[in-house]
Amino acid sequence: MRIDKYLWCVRYYKTRNMATEACKKGHVQINGQKVKPSREVYPTDKVRLRKNQINYELTVLDIPANRVGAKLTDIYRQDTTPKEAFESSELLKYAKEHYRKKGTGRPTKKDRRDIDDYLDNEEE
Repeated sequence: MRIDKYLWCVRYYKTRNMATEACKKGHVQINGQKVKPSREVYPTDKVRLRKNQINYELTVLDIPANRVGAKLTDIYRQDTTPKEAFESSELLKYAKEHYRKKGTGRPTKKDRRDIDDYLDNEEE
């Protein structure tokens, strides 16, 4: 089975086109090598993919005949993603909250005064 079809079947991507694009961009590796979407995948292959700033690692256990339900995906793959990958995504969420919301535009005069007061207090 093709790698793009496999990733779609085990529900890592919502559409097969998204899986194909990820392969073309180099986000998918099999046994340490970047692959094209047409690359065949076999049981015992180690697949690494990058999605939403998380590096997923999985081992292919079996090849599904077609797309499977979410509860049945563990029959066809073993997720070996380290816990540190998910912890780093939690840190990214906290970092994003610190910045201004998108679309709020330039700081207002009041925001600017608050920033200046904060910087002045920090220097003292």
